[in-house]
Amino acid sequence: MEERNYAILTAEISKATFGMTPSEYKKFKGLKRENLRDHMNDLELIFSMLGERVSTEITRKEDAQGYEEVEGAAKRGGRVAGNARKETEKELGRPVTSRESYLAEPETKKKLQDKSK
Repeated sequence: MEERNYAILTAEISKATFGMTPSEYKKFKGLKRENLRDHMNDLELIFSMLGERVSTEITRKEDAQGYEEVEGAAKRGGRVAGNARKETEKELGRPVTSRESYLAEPETKKKLQDKSK
């Protein structure tokens, strides 16, 4: 599959999972060129991975061929992850998505804080 199509499918999964495309998510977190995944918290990563994995499983199960079938699987997989995210947010009483950037604090500073505990 072409790289452009892959990016579109990734955007469909993200939109269905988090309500925003990766580029919108990067803006939400205040990122420019940085890798979005490197700046996600554990729950954000888990729901991203869930959407991608369910999409892959649907594609395989249905032997999806062609862009439109794969796109449908991507949207459905993202919707599964999005529903799980919404249910988690309801239980936690807070959003899973965060403007915080996991790597915002330099690793050396984190290590110094850990040693002082």
